Amino acid sequence: MPGESIFAVLEPLLERVSKPIQYVGGELNSQVKPWEVAGDATVRWALMYPDAYEVGVPNQGVMILYEVLNERPDALAERTYAVWPDMESLMREHGVPQFTVDGHRPVKDFDLFGMSFSTELGYTNMLTALDLAGIPLHARDRGDEDPIVIAGGHAAFNPETIGDFIDAAIVGDGEEAVLAVTDLVGAWKREGRPGGRSELLLALARSGGVYVPQFYEVSYLSDGRIQRIAPDPAYPGVPWRVAKHTVMNLDAWPYPKQPLVPLAESVHERMSVEIFRGCTRGCRFCQAGMITRPVRERSLTGITEMVERGLAATGFEEVGLLSLSSADHSEIAPLTTALADRYEGSQVGLSLPSTRVDAFNIDLANELTRNGRRSGLTFAPEGGSERIRRVINKMVSEEDLIRTVAAAYGAGWRQVKLYFMCGLPTETDEDVLQIAELAKRVIETGRQVSGRRDIRCTVSIGGFVPKAHTPFQWAAQLSAEQTDARLAKLRDAIRADRRYGSSIGFRYHDGKPGIVEGLLSRGDRRVGRVIEAVWRAGARFDGWSEHFSYERWMACAAEALTPYGIDVDWYTTRERGEDEVLPWDHIDSGLDKEWLWQDWLDALDETEVEDCRWTPCFDCGVCPQMGTHIEIGPTVLPVPTVR
Repeated sequence: MPGESIFAVLEPLLERVSKPIQYVGGELNSQVKPWEVAGDATVRWALMYPDAYEVGVPNQGVMILYEVLNERPDALAERTYAVWPDMESLMREHGVPQFTVDGHRPVKDFDLFGMSFSTELGYTNMLTALDLAGIPLHARDRGDEDPIVIAGGHAAFNPETIGDFIDAAIVGDGEEAVLAVTDLVGAWKREGRPGGRSELLLALARSGGVYVPQFYEVSYLSDGRIQRIAPDPAYPGVPWRVAKHTVMNLDAWPYPKQPLVPLAESVHERMSVEIFRGCTRGCRFCQAGMITRPVRERSLTGITEMVERGLAATGFEEVGLLSLSSADHSEIAPLTTALADRYEGSQVGLSLPSTRVDAFNIDLANELTRNGRRSGLTFAPEGGSERIRRVINKMVSEEDLIRTVAAAYGAGWRQVKLYFMCGLPTETDEDVLQIAELAKRVIETGRQVSGRRDIRCTVSIGGFVPKAHTPFQWAAQLSAEQTDARLAKLRDAIRADRRYGSSIGFRYHDGKPGIVEGLLSRGDRRVGRVIEAVWRAGARFDGWSEHFSYERWMACAAEALTPYGIDVDWYTTRERGEDEVLPWDHIDSGLDKEWLWQDWLDALDETEVEDCRWTPCFDCGVCPQMGTHIEIGPTVLPVPTVR
């Protein structure tokens, strides 16, 4: 019967795989609702973070939607994750389908299969899950008994690359969006499923908040560029552009109320609270900051209540105050003081996983360490030189960084981590080599303020990948070979100085995964053939270095793209022009394309732009087009401050 547990056939396989606990379920605060919770009209969601359990289970986005949906009396939601290759092999051998970890129900039995993509490197795991579930890979081949496959998350802001495999995409905040979809699907089921799957998809498309690729036609120019993406005239009412969803009052959505506590070790062993959403700092490389505008802060009252409730529900001893740049919360000082006062003398520690160099100070450091616990400190100057930081609009000076690390080392920290990128637009070897000089000065500063020699600084380098809906969406990406050569010079420069080299850790990723990510992040529907080919050739867990094969991706890409007269370089190392139709132009993030282009020109001119939280509007388009506004404190006001 639909919805029955398959655990009886799964259990004998568990002793034959690594980390079997990740497939068992039963975590604290997990839920298994009756399959017929609302009779035939029950709307059932299988939610997936397409990576291993240890990465997916702490994901805030999936956790929030899981709880929001399960609060509804007419809906249920269960979770599923990517299975490791050893489990995949056994599942295929014994005919075990992709299952949820909550009720161990087959994913194919659910009405909707929602996937949250924070990175494009999870696409091959999506195909594995679809295939194991018995769901046809291509949306055009699915029937009325197959779930509606919906993509979400930051990577969904360019859904075209996986347009052949998904039925729909939701962009932006998911809380209200999944409830709206649930309403629509529930009504369709109560009415007897009129028109079947196709009519349901058409209703979703006509709602204006869901993108359904099959109702859009794509035409191409002779040189390979896109000529037009337009609604299929056979389906009237389908919008030309699909808008992102934005939740405005975060205090009205205090989720997760009862965070999941994993049974197995996960990448984040803490209870996290999102203290605000969005960012207007304007870093030109940062897709997350651009697509989540405007800034919406949670109130001090809302945050402290979530922390207290979450700790009581989980037993965690660390609280992560999450956002894109947590120290930018307008009331971060009274917030950290209130929390430090509340939990002083307990085992509860506070951390800011994301901290801007120019927002950290000694008072904040003291509050975070008042109970004696020190979590790691990571700062992200992003660029090594003042010049490149002007290009990317990262308005952080070298003196800002030195002042910040001096505060950290002086407050008792012995190690800080600095994150930079390689391959940024207009970057030269000299810009990257400045990272070595900056790291040496950090070590020297730490030794001076602490009076100790055991000061450490870890330099972590990531390759820059241009993303959709950013000013750098037109930029050429640095080739893998150029990235590797530049990083080799930086490594040699760090190691050559005996005074500091042994105190500086150097971690970096080679340029190859970035090229694949670049292909997927700015690809169009033709790249879907590459994804399928590389998956059929054995690609799994491409975000994990031990599973990633650059050679396999390049071989499959050459075979799949040659018939179109284009190649990987065409998607990655080619700079786009102002008039080129981009694959995501029909996805409305609120940002005016003209504004993004002007910001790209400002980058080339090394012109910086202020944070619009504290200045007049720079007319990026988000607030008027989305009907939104910036919401910041102080909490004591009866209504949010509107800018």
